[in-house]
Amino acid sequence: MRIFLTRWTARFVRRERVSGASLAEAVERAERGLVDADLGGGLIKMRVARSGQGRSGGFRTMLAFKSGDRAVFLYAFAKNERENVGPDELQTLRELARAWLRAGDADLEAAARTGQLEEMDDGKRT
Repeated sequence: MRIFLTRWTARFVRRERVSGASLAEAVERAERGLVDADLGGGLIKMRVARSGQGRSGGFRTMLAFKSGDRAVFLYAFAKNERENVGPDELQTLRELARAWLRAGDADLEAAARTGQLEEMDDGKRT
């Protein structure tokens, strides 16, 4: 299972000090079918814990997800800063999810080389 973060999401997790282990744990839960919300088009919403706290007061992440293949963290926000994404944002996120899930390995490697994506390895960003 390959795990990626978009450039924007990578900046967000650094700024908010979200651990790679928390992100990897969210993907592991999704692999077990414990998805917080299936938003269609390969887009799911998962809760991620704040450092030193639980998931309920933490962050919400939107990710492109295909079991056994890849997860791409597309967007994240703090629950205390906003309730949810709007309909236009949701549509855009679905389109992004479909695109990243259709991308081939060469496309993913090129995106990582150019900084569009950052790949995680064993709960750590590479």
